[in-house]
Amino acid sequence: MIKEPLDQKTLEQLFLNARTFHGWKNITVDDDLLKRLFDLMKWAPTCVNGSPVRIIFVKSQSEKEKLATTLLPKNIEKTLAAPVTAIIAEDVKWYDNLKKLMPFADYHSHFASDSALSEKTAFRNSSLQGAYLILAARALGLDCGPMSGFDNDKLDSLFFSGTHWRSNFLCNLGYGDTDSLFPRSPRLEFEEACKIL
Repeated sequence: MIKEPLDQKTLEQLFLNARTFHGWKNITVDDDLLKRLFDLMKWAPTCVNGSPVRIIFVKSQSEKEKLATTLLPKNIEKTLAAPVTAIIAEDVKWYDNLKKLMPFADYHSHFASDSALSEKTAFRNSSLQGAYLILAARALGLDCGPMSGFDNDKLDSLFFSGTHWRSNFLCNLGYGDTDSLFPRSPRLEFEEACKIL
């Protein structure tokens, strides 16, 4: 059965009118909404269903201030103003969950014995899951402000000490202030970025 394309309004919300926000309305994001967000994004495809992404949703003022010490100056104000900042991380020992996530074959030994491969897989797939987080957030009516521009090592020492987690990127979440937007930047055309062979 061929699925019908999504309607134009949905495409606009997910892609065409969606923006990276730097300014935020002072509206709380409930914990239940963050749980719904995870329950959507967890269906992202990952290598051998490994699901290496780990997320900390930073909401409290004290934790935001701790996070701010890891940020480049240009990212501090917008992060402190956002209702939530998601730290999208990867578990470099993600393969330890494969007995639950992929019980049909022994991929654990394959990745556990090759740290370079398992770390590359963790980074690629947590990035993919992070992209799904952005789409899931938009689908639930949230706006997003994904960013890098932070000290990974410092953040990891503050938030992930004693774990196998490692930061990938950050994403502010909430309800964006459209007055803070600047004109949308251009994108490449199909012919500039793609080939059909």
